[in-house]
Amino acid sequence: MRQKLLIVDDEKGIVDTMAKYFGRQYEVLTAYHGEEALQKVAASPDLILLDINMPGLDGLTVCREIRQFVGCPILFLTARIESLDKIEGFRAGADDYIVKPFDLDELGARVEAHLRREQRRQGSVTVRFFGELAIDYAARTATINGESIVLSKREFDIVELLSLNAGQVFDRERIYETIWGIDGEGNSDTIMEHIRKIRAKFAVYTLHSYIETVWGCGYKWNS
Repeated sequence: MRQKLLIVDDEKGIVDTMAKYFGRQYEVLTAYHGEEALQKVAASPDLILLDINMPGLDGLTVCREIRQFVGCPILFLTARIESLDKIEGFRAGADDYIVKPFDLDELGARVEAHLRREQRRQGSVTVRFFGELAIDYAARTATINGESIVLSKREFDIVELLSLNAGQVFDRERIYETIWGIDGEGNSDTIMEHIRKIRAKFAVYTLHSYIETVWGCGYKWNS
């Protein structure tokens, strides 16, 4: 079965060009505005190419809306090139940032790379090693140099989310909504306390800081 791409852009010419290019290798779904993109996500694409500058629901809003339900790579397509715009995009949940105008072959190579990475992640063993730290995602256990780290359910959920997406920055709101759900009865401030406790438990056995604070943005896994 061919992998499935969702291409979202309000410029029909760009969508048609990309659909023709990628249609040789993938099943292609298209959407021309944010509302349509939200509907097409139900088809479970393997990767989403998402324009930021769209009327109505822009790409950032669409990404925030779907990220807690969609685990596939999301690549932003945009003419914006400022660092703050890129940070905003990554905070919204994007995995990559493609600046227009782009070369189709380069875009195709990036798409292939993200899909390969996703396949490796899905097909990987349940245990991953990060230096001294070993995490067994199936057993929901963590050990450092063979010493068991006792983590609460929420603490392990945070470690799992960050470590499976090493290097990706998550703000507190996104961590909270992903783990507690949008109907959680607390607020994102609780993330700070949970991460403080995780760091304290890790610090008993290692000097390495596995959870790094990205000031003004959130947290990322430092493997």
